[in-house]
Amino acid sequence: MKFTVSQSSLMKALTVVAKGMGANSTLPILSGIYVRAADGTLEFQTNNLTISIRHLIPANVEEPGEAVVSGKVLTSIVKNLSDAAVTFEGSDRTLVISCEKSTFRLNTLNPADWAGFPEVRPERTMELPSELLSKMVDKIYRVTSKETSRPILQGILLTVEDNTIRLVATDSFRLAVCDSSVEAPAGEAFRAIVPGTVFHDVLSMPTMTDTLSIGTTESQIVFTFGNTTFVSRRIEGNFPDYKQLLPPTCATAVGLDVAEFSSALKRVSVIALQNASVRFDIDADAGLMRLSARSPEQGESSETLPCDVEGQSLSIALNYHYVFDCVNAVSESRQMRLELQGSVQPGIFKCNGKVNYLYLLMPVRL
Repeated sequence: MKFTVSQSSLMKALTVVAKGMGANSTLPILSGIYVRAADGTLEFQTNNLTISIRHLIPANVEEPGEAVVSGKVLTSIVKNLSDAAVTFEGSDRTLVISCEKSTFRLNTLNPADWAGFPEVRPERTMELPSELLSKMVDKIYRVTSKETSRPILQGILLTVEDNTIRLVATDSFRLAVCDSSVEAPAGEAFRAIVPGTVFHDVLSMPTMTDTLSIGTTESQIVFTFGNTTFVSRRIEGNFPDYKQLLPPTCATAVGLDVAEFSSALKRVSVIALQNASVRFDIDADAGLMRLSARSPEQGESSETLPCDVEGQSLSIALNYHYVFDCVNAVSESRQMRLELQGSVQPGIFKCNGKVNYLYLLMPVRL
């Protein structure tokens, strides 16, 4: 095997497939990168038994061949090379890498032991605008659960129906829903539960194209864009029926300036070190909302904000860490709305725009 490729092109390819390398695996080959050179093309593959990634780039291939090399070592080498031509020569389980005055000789693993890329034929596929999808995933993927005991809550529910794309995530303490208009084939509906971190990683790829094709089989989900294919296991199970949590009306609605609310919450929460609770007291008659926090060790803090209030006066306490996740998700907007049923019912934040956003949050004890 012998080929030459630019350092920048090689580094981008390694960045793409790095997400599929096994971390701390007992099987060394799962921490490796499979490289195949043939017909002017380099093929890179990684596989950690949960996700598989394949990426292709053009190269000057003099002799075809294949090798499996430590992904961590190869990435470290390429990262520190000059932006120049890099030549690879492989034979007898060794790989020689040379770039300008630098030379590296690496031991390789047997490519015959490589599992090969999964041949997946999706039963359903949907092509979606990647920029819009990326914005939507950014707003909700942090709401997915970190607990492995309920895998379904680690996923994002993706639905496309009636020219509307909707993403839903929950960790049982809070729920995030965002939707937007999208052109989709008439009468065609699409539904899948996508692992949250996988969804975010795919859309963060440096090789992402204007559109992303998402396909599903009974057990896998396939992302295809440009010269990259990303295959992940699907999450098994039924996603919670989130619609039953959303009340048709509210007792109190508060219109908030996002920037003012964010700044006030940041100041008040400085006191809430041990107790992450911030109290919201809404005065409907005065058109005011008072934020306050209390800590036996640190003391107290409070701040009053003018706001538009519809309905009755009400008090509720919320976890400010979770509220900040909501505020950060809508930071580009000027206005948001807080809807309340009572002090022991969930609070619902809403923000409308090109992407409509809803964030439901369970209260804490007053």
